[in-house]
Amino acid sequence: MLEVAARTETPKTAAEVAALVAEANAAGRSLEIVGGGTKRAVGAGVSADAVVSLAALDKVIDYAPEELVLTAQPGVPLAALETLVASHGQVLPFEPPHLTRLLGSKGRPTLGGALAANLSGPRRLRAGAARDHFLGLAAVTGRGEIVKAGGRVVKNVTGYDLPKLVAGSWGTLAVMTEVTIKVLPAARTEITLLLFGLTDPRAGEALTVALNAPVDVSGAAHLPQAVAARPPLKGEMAVTAIRLEGFAASVAARADHLAATLRSFGRIEALDAALSRDFWAQVREVEAFARVKRSSVWRVSLPPAAGWRLTETVAGEAFYDWGGGLVWLLSEAAPTEVHAAAHALGGHATLFRGEGPATALLDPALAALSARVKAAFDPRGVLNPGRMGLGQ
Repeated sequence: MLEVAARTETPKTAAEVAALVAEANAAGRSLEIVGGGTKRAVGAGVSADAVVSLAALDKVIDYAPEELVLTAQPGVPLAALETLVASHGQVLPFEPPHLTRLLGSKGRPTLGGALAANLSGPRRLRAGAARDHFLGLAAVTGRGEIVKAGGRVVKNVTGYDLPKLVAGSWGTLAVMTEVTIKVLPAARTEITLLLFGLTDPRAGEALTVALNAPVDVSGAAHLPQAVAARPPLKGEMAVTAIRLEGFAASVAARADHLAATLRSFGRIEALDAALSRDFWAQVREVEAFARVKRSSVWRVSLPPAAGWRLTETVAGEAFYDWGGGLVWLLSEAAPTEVHAAAHALGGHATLFRGEGPATALLDPALAALSARVKAAFDPRGVLNPGRMGLGQ
């Protein structure tokens, strides 16, 4: 028997979104919420009665470069937004990854998708996560109610921080129809210092020294030899990288200070601004694993001091971002094994590409809290049921 594909609705206004959700809530039907659709394969996926695409909600509503604030609809493509803010000498500070090659996606990653997944790039260790730059939103709850929270200013009144709650919820709590984010001035230049041939623990020591030095590091990553040898880098040795950004004179002085501080770790080379940007784009987009299709790819968040220990208990290849706090793991290990290893090290793992449960079950206290939050926003489970193990 042929399976009938769920119909797709493409609302053009917040009122139309609210009407679709209210109708589904009243009828006891479920909805899959998508933006560009580039991350639909992450996790177990959603089995819903209909799909609501936010692709038509793709307008920039207000952009005040002098106030470092931008308001847009969630379907705005990330690439278009990055081009817009770059034309004003600014950046999205959380450096969101697109991950289209890693996930084999053909759509266009959107601002709403980046916020819903709370995805942040290498600059997270200095600038903070996506949720830290999420100032306000308008959204539709699972009841079909339109809610607003936060605003278009960097500082806001005390109260429930709904943007931070919605960030990382993968569309299981509410459907965003408008978001306000903070942007920042782009760095005038950047330099990346490279160390070579370090073991994972030794690289961890070097990155700890760099992060504790008074040089304002904005990127700290380690690619072991097996990972560095993969395209596009095709290196001959393990590579440990530290990025510095800012005004040219400041960057040069800080690079000299850091090079002297790290001298005991071996030979140091520097990448100029253009090569540095290329290198960190490869790290952000997990390019080393994008061409390897046989194994699962995991995104593992750990205390930085523990990141280097993951492959001691889980077979596979790994590389490290955020000074060791983010581990990208390529492995054929069973999902239960990866989840257990991450939990034992004080973190958690998310399956980004492959078969199996995307996330581990929460402990009873957190599961109960999650259920209460879900019940408050979407009591009948209309929105993205089962997404990433959330919204059951």
